[in-house]
Amino acid sequence: MPGQLSVEYHVAVKRICVFCGSTTGGRDSYKVATLQMGRALVRRGLGLVYGGARIGLMGTLADQVLALGGEATGVIPRALAEKGVAHQGLTALHVVESMHERKARLVELADGFVALPGGFGTLDELCETLSLGQLRLHAKPCGLLNVDGYFDQLLAFLDHVSGQGFLQSEHRDMLLVSAHPDELLDHFTVYRPHDVEKLTGLDG
Repeated sequence: MPGQLSVEYHVAVKRICVFCGSTTGGRDSYKVATLQMGRALVRRGLGLVYGGARIGLMGTLADQVLALGGEATGVIPRALAEKGVAHQGLTALHVVESMHERKARLVELADGFVALPGGFGTLDELCETLSLGQLRLHAKPCGLLNVDGYFDQLLAFLDHVSGQGFLQSEHRDMLLVSAHPDELLDHFTVYRPHDVEKLTGLDG
């Protein structure tokens, strides 16, 4: 039936998947915000799901969550684990065979998704998760922690995409944004998924 979600309408958020860089980037504020996100997750009793690495912002986040007594679950491809990149102190570590399997497992394990500053991998994971939500294959909130305006140009581009007719406004609004971890997670608690079909250009 058009306009009807094929997944649960509202998802209780218990674990947050965080996409972020395998380096710490060029500003100290990125690491500071990552530490703040870790504290916010633990304070709210939310488990962390992430890419399983011990390096960069990924490692910073996991170390913070674990140091505060929180739960940190990693998912990492075998090829990276064999290079010694995997974090060995996690609550749980899933070693998978491919990047595709990694992304699928992250979506399966988490109830919401946050992107912190990062590169191609972070953007790939965020966009795939948003695309799945756009197609109503999940009903989980997706957000950006926009540290020091890091994602400003991406947000402007998404507005351009919407303005050019390639992205419906309801789908553009799926992406929740804040510069502050607690504010972003507050948005997650009241998030309701869209009920708009993606335009496919097909008749019938």
